[in-house]
Amino acid sequence: MNANSSQNDLTAVVLLNLGGPDSLEAVEPFLYNLFCDPFIIDLPLGFLFRKPLAKRISSKRAKEVSHIFQLIGGKSPLLELTQQQALALERRLNEFGQYKVFIAMRYWHPFTAEAMQQVSASGATVVVLLPLYPQYSRTTSTSSLAEWKRLAPQFSVDKIPTRIIPSYHNDTNYIAAVAENLQRCLKENWQPDDPQPHILFSAHGVPVSVIAGGDPYQAHIDETVRLVMEAIRHSHPHVVCYQSKVGKAEWLKPSTEDTIKKLAAEGVKDMLVVPIAFVSDHSETLYELDMLLKDVALAAGVKKYVRVPSLNDSPRFINALAELVRKKTQKHEDELGLFPRLTWQDMAVS
Repeated sequence: MNANSSQNDLTAVVLLNLGGPDSLEAVEPFLYNLFCDPFIIDLPLGFLFRKPLAKRISSKRAKEVSHIFQLIGGKSPLLELTQQQALALERRLNEFGQYKVFIAMRYWHPFTAEAMQQVSASGATVVVLLPLYPQYSRTTSTSSLAEWKRLAPQFSVDKIPTRIIPSYHNDTNYIAAVAENLQRCLKENWQPDDPQPHILFSAHGVPVSVIAGGDPYQAHIDETVRLVMEAIRHSHPHVVCYQSKVGKAEWLKPSTEDTIKKLAAEGVKDMLVVPIAFVSDHSETLYELDMLLKDVALAAGVKKYVRVPSLNDSPRFINALAELVRKKTQKHEDELGLFPRLTWQDMAVS
């Protein structure tokens, strides 16, 4: 706690995430909310066309996406996993002071407004906004932070001093958590004398136009990968690739699928896939990496395809989040007050 803080002061920590459908019936409205986001689909005169377009896209994709969620249990596991992270983080933080951790999902329950109601009722004297996106992007971090700023006056949380943790892609403790996960997976699946795997760091893709506009996401991914490889002190061949492309626009390359096929054609038989932009399991890990792309790899001749587990509520990751929060609560400036004057590029500097 701060030296000037009362023993009764309460810090509200809000975990910001995308959310996911909690039933098959929720898939289409979840997709509608996603594609209504101006940070996802940014069009000239978008305020006129965004809702009809979102309705068309969500209706068209609902059946295919519902099938994906059927394969992984009938819903997204993201809320339950985030609840576990919140509980573990709250326990860790309460070793140092009075903290309460809340969850604000962008596209499905509990929505940002629901979290705000809880924060307002909690009596918190400080709010810390903690996106569960280690690498900053306008499509994720900006969207969640902008939604918080937009709704804050409705629940009077704009009157509470608010600090923002915009990114932690190069945070020492976060890097250590990723490296620990990776090394454990290596030791469990390959002996020292075995042919060592080619490591694929697979990140969620974004349109090239987003990066061209100054978004730091790709640079953050590259820095995370460099630091993780330094931390594990291995000379494994590795590559950064991108998954989950949607639509016809040009997205970051190489794609994870193309990378798998290319490496297989070059004779690579062992692959270790690291979901580097994800801290929790969801459809992109449980279906896309574990099922769809694993089938691609095996069909291409890969003999051993292993995916590193997501961080979820691993103790080292929770400790990393706790240290980020504690550092922020030692600051005194009200960062949310500065938010209207900040661009998303500015906020990307943690």
